[in-house]
Amino acid sequence: MYGYGCGGYGYGGGYGYGGGFALIVVLFILLIIVGAAFVY
Repeated sequence: MYGYGCGGYGYGGGYGYGGGFALIVVLFILLIIVGAAFVY
């Protein structure tokens, strides 16, 4: 999780996607994980 998070922010910053885009992606992934936890 830590490696993926750091890689995601590093990739976004390096290619100019911006911190906001990376943050939205991380929140979306967390939302899926929480939703799956409630379903199962």
